[in-house]
Amino acid sequence: MPSLRNVMLASMTAGLLASGLTGTAAHAAEPVDYVALGDSYSAGSGVLPIDTSNLLCLRSTANYPHVLAARTGARLKDVTCGAAQTKDFTASQYPGVAPQLDALSAGTDLVTFTMGGNDNNTFINAVTACGTAGVLSGGKGSPCKDKNGSTFDDQIEANTYPALKKALQDIRAKAPGARVAALGYPWITPATADASCFLKLPIAAGDVPYMRSIQAHLNSAIQRAAQETGATYVDFSAASEGHDACKPVGTRWIEPLLFGQNIVPVHPNALGEQRMAERTMSVLGLG
Repeated sequence: MPSLRNVMLASMTAGLLASGLTGTAAHAAEPVDYVALGDSYSAGSGVLPIDTSNLLCLRSTANYPHVLAARTGARLKDVTCGAAQTKDFTASQYPGVAPQLDALSAGTDLVTFTMGGNDNNTFINAVTACGTAGVLSGGKGSPCKDKNGSTFDDQIEANTYPALKKALQDIRAKAPGARVAALGYPWITPATADASCFLKLPIAAGDVPYMRSIQAHLNSAIQRAAQETGATYVDFSAASEGHDACKPVGTRWIEPLLFGQNIVPVHPNALGEQRMAERTMSVLGLG
């Protein structure tokens, strides 16, 4: 028959083991504190259903942050907002909309964002300029490139890149322990134009690669800023190939300018937001 001392030791050991296992399980079950920042590509503007808590930002509850959070069990704080620029990280974008970085804290574990496409109005100006020029030229030549040359690239280099780098430094200061993922933008245009593309994106044949080169430059600026500040860059250059706005429904991730299915054209659809989430999870090793 075991002595009282041995029984007590066994009981204490079992209690300590149980306590340790319980503590480990509780720690493992603690959800990741995830803050989603960014512009309309992060907000999923145009994708239904709309987040009615803030209609100004045209945020979707099916955007990639919500998909990522649902699949990983992360505790999401989504402050993404359509039309956001890097300045809106530290200043109010609209009345009643706090600066996005206010959502961060020392306890934040994960941060994701797309940003930069609205700085200098790069996307909207390029699409408008090239679309107008394309219609007037009947889709011939490269009228947008001929008129604008390196203007968009110069603005990205002079303004957008340093703004992104500063924004990433500000994120690090507010959330020093967080993993930070800066997402590139999935391809809007194919590498080269075909006849069917003009009906969806009325950009002249010679300006299709011009538009793509502008987007490639923006993505490279995001990548450099991320690498120089210790953030992770999520690259979509290969993953989104063949899923541009000229592709058919069910294949394209980005809706076209004309005859699209979203209320906001030239933005990711629900499939695009889903694929952005999956690619981000893959790069970050989340599952």
